[in-house]
Amino acid sequence: MVILLYLRHIKSYKIINFAPSLLRIIVSDHVEFPVRQAAAIYLKNMVTQYWPDREPPPGEAIFPFNIHENDRQQIRDNIVEGIIRSPDLVRVQLTMCLRAIIKHDFPGHWPGVVDKIDYYLQSQSSASWLGSLLCLYQLVKTYEYKKAEEREPLIIAMQIFLPRIQQQIVQLLPDSSYYSVLLQKQILKIFYALVQYALPLQLVNNQTMTTWMEIFRTIIDRTVPPETLHIDEDDRPELVWWKCKKWALHIVARLFERYGSPGNVTKEYFEFSEFFLKTYAVGIQQVLLKILDQYRQKEYVAPRVLQQAFNYLNQGVVHSITWKQMKPHIQNISEDVIFSVMCYKDEDEELWQEDPYEYIRMKFDIFEDYASPTTAAQTLLYTAAKKRKEVLPKMMAFCYQILTDPNFDPRKKDGALHVIGSLAEILLKKSLFKDQMELFLQNHVFPLLLSNLGYLRARSCWVLHAFSSLKFHNELNLRNAVELAKKSLIEDKEMPVKVEAALALQSLISNQIQAKEYMKPHVRPIMQELLHIVRETENDDVTNVIQKMICEYSQEVASIAVDMTQHLAEIFGKVLQSDEYEEVEDKTVMAMGILHTIDTILTVVEDHKEITQQLENICLRIIDLVLQKHVIEFYEEILSLAYSLTCHSISPQMWQLLGILYEVFQQDCFEYFTDMMPLLHNYVTIDTDTLLSNAKHLEILFTMCRKVLCGDAGEDAECHAAKLLEVIILQCKGRGIDQCIPLFVQLVLERLTRGVKTSELRTMCLQVAIAALYYNPDLLLHTLERIQLPHNPGPITVQFINQWMNDTDCFLGHHDRKMCIIGLSILLELQNRPPAVDAVVGQIVPSILFLFLGLKQVCATRQLVNREDRSKAEKADMEENEEISSDEEETNVTAQAMQSNNGRGEDEEEEDDDWDEEVLEETALEGFSTPLDLDNSVDEYQFFTQALITVQSRDAAWYQLLMAPLSEDQRTALQEVYTLAEHRRTVAEAKKKIEQQGGFTFENKGVLSAFNFGTVPSNN
Repeated sequence: MVILLYLRHIKSYKIINFAPSLLRIIVSDHVEFPVRQAAAIYLKNMVTQYWPDREPPPGEAIFPFNIHENDRQQIRDNIVEGIIRSPDLVRVQLTMCLRAIIKHDFPGHWPGVVDKIDYYLQSQSSASWLGSLLCLYQLVKTYEYKKAEEREPLIIAMQIFLPRIQQQIVQLLPDSSYYSVLLQKQILKIFYALVQYALPLQLVNNQTMTTWMEIFRTIIDRTVPPETLHIDEDDRPELVWWKCKKWALHIVARLFERYGSPGNVTKEYFEFSEFFLKTYAVGIQQVLLKILDQYRQKEYVAPRVLQQAFNYLNQGVVHSITWKQMKPHIQNISEDVIFSVMCYKDEDEELWQEDPYEYIRMKFDIFEDYASPTTAAQTLLYTAAKKRKEVLPKMMAFCYQILTDPNFDPRKKDGALHVIGSLAEILLKKSLFKDQMELFLQNHVFPLLLSNLGYLRARSCWVLHAFSSLKFHNELNLRNAVELAKKSLIEDKEMPVKVEAALALQSLISNQIQAKEYMKPHVRPIMQELLHIVRETENDDVTNVIQKMICEYSQEVASIAVDMTQHLAEIFGKVLQSDEYEEVEDKTVMAMGILHTIDTILTVVEDHKEITQQLENICLRIIDLVLQKHVIEFYEEILSLAYSLTCHSISPQMWQLLGILYEVFQQDCFEYFTDMMPLLHNYVTIDTDTLLSNAKHLEILFTMCRKVLCGDAGEDAECHAAKLLEVIILQCKGRGIDQCIPLFVQLVLERLTRGVKTSELRTMCLQVAIAALYYNPDLLLHTLERIQLPHNPGPITVQFINQWMNDTDCFLGHHDRKMCIIGLSILLELQNRPPAVDAVVGQIVPSILFLFLGLKQVCATRQLVNREDRSKAEKADMEENEEISSDEEETNVTAQAMQSNNGRGEDEEEEDDDWDEEVLEETALEGFSTPLDLDNSVDEYQFFTQALITVQSRDAAWYQLLMAPLSEDQRTALQEVYTLAEHRRTVAEAKKKIEQQGGFTFENKGVLSAFNFGTVPSNN
């Protein structure tokens, strides 16, 4: 126990040789196991946190602690042996250490890890094989998701290892003992990690891939030892023999999906995909059909093995070569395997009865879906029915037979409804079926909504949801559907039924205008029931239903908004204060859903001031609870609530919140500044009078910005801080904040003297000073003359002007360009110009013309994007029937499309994207509006031309200097700017005149055939 006390000593980890001592304890057989395990966990935490060298924070000279290089070398020298020698519970911690070390040190500091793993892989002692394979797995996992060009160190290493592990697994295959199959499983995991994201074609030629595929086929096909049948069925999937099969299937399904389907692959895999399809696809599929037949014969098959088999066959449906093999069996597969998997089972019934809330969680868990054979079966059936014309009619006839026979097992009726609901999207497009679906609902679904079996009522609600977009011909059927869904929601005693009914009802209301009208009188009881379900189940899907219902019935919700919000707040409080809250991720998702729902209610009632005032008190209690408990994962959501409460007016309580948030900012500091920004922007722009009535308010905002700009918050947060300073200056122009200007300007210019990585932060800092120039030119120039910056003797006017001129091409978006144009216009019009302005005279007007060109491109590109969006929508509408005839290859068409697309080349496509990005560059910061962004604000075209006209009449010599550098093209561009400025002035005056007259009377004089906001009007 001495070592445990030693480990807990707070500073012990900083002692040199401490980390290697831990490793010696971990691998020692003479130390008690709990001590070894504690040491392993401690070492893992140390390595994860302190392995890499780290730089000191900005402004600090002391380097943060990291493990000494001598200690690191000792650990590198011994950790592979440690993993080989340690028991499982310790080994798992050491492999995590190894991953962290490889991530930072391979190949640069530790190329020797390859030789070390290889040495033990070649050992005659099989006892060292598992540990060395685990080490190799960590190496491959480190590169698993890296791009192909970043994987070179791994590829070099795998040129040694891949043949080695292939040879090893071939030798192991005949041996089906536990240890042998455990080694085989680990080799398969290594192979999967190597190929799942990018297939290294330089490592796998046709010959080696053929050997691997034969290995996978053998493992998938071999019999699991019969003695495993004595083990409880729930525990069998965890047995190594089934896990080994699962990984082999995982690999072949992934290879087929990502690299083996011609037409669905990128060009580097075209050749491989053709080879895969021709050489392997049918042979592997043959074995999978055998597995499905075993399941059909009621032999045990592990769920994940079944799921991966379905995934593979799903790829095979669209290729003629695999479809020909599958086609004779597809009816048996559909009716005996897929259908069987989709029926209600004993384990479903057991869970429903024992824990209906867990049943709901399982059915709505996206991760459960990912690994579920039911979801995979559903996907396979959907693909087969969509792509192969003979599948759908036969499956529908099969289901119809079950539904029309009153003596059929009710669980099979559930399966038939499950199948039909899964195919709803296809059935609603097929003329043969779509007109029959209303009768199907009327005759088979409506009656089952009144069944005495809860699972059939739930499934019937699920089917209503699936067919909610059906075009009803008989209004009575639609009314019945909606009434039955409402009745199931409000009156059913079984919670899984209520949840399905909630989803069905909301979907019917969203898709059917009449349904929305039918339910208007019942909004209150429906919303109350939904809130009750959320309170009981904490189901995120039902929270989404509430949000959508609020949007559908905004007027009706306004009258019950306070009750609803109170109810939601109580649920939120219950969730947040429950003991298991921190351990259950679902509760976090659900609690977030509640906050989003409350935010939606605030949006709906924003025009009802008296309701908003009542909601404010409830929301402030929620905000207070989150801040008191420091639940930082909800900070973004509560800040969004506070933003919604301050969009139209700001109450005294909300002004008090500013002080509380300042305290939070001091503790949790920079991380949430960008999330605070919309709220802080409201404090400045919505209630400027109150902002300026108390000096404390401005002081808080400035202190927050200063802390961000002087700390290590990151450049995104710093851009937001600079933006807030700019907004304050522009919002308070003429409001007497002269004393703030020097503080603001000095802060941003000091930031520019330290390293700035992005042009966005540089221009944002300059923009604060430009806003100050607009606020009061003399005050800014006086400030620049007085500011003393570190490492910059003398006034900084020259540096500021030069930096601005160098960066005019970095001002992007509409607001930033406008701000820059206005600033430069003020600069050129100054009567008492500093010498720094005279020095850059030749750059001023060309820079302004460049900025105007950018503005013109923004307008033109917006129009282009809008047109492209419309054409994409039209194209999507045209895509209808995707069925392919029996022996055709779906991918022929796709391959041609891809090849024709490849004609223009990937680089070209990327360049187009970059161009759009650049021209459309409306940074997130542009969303924070200022008085300059209002429709009736200063017009940049008129502002510039007026300044130039003033200079021309007042100082001809200076005007000549400004104009002298202009080329012929620039003079033409200047004339266009003059013309457009005059046009904009005329339009603005006409608009003002119309407003004064009380509106405009429209005369029908025909419609303009075309228009383009991007062009400059001619003089005519």
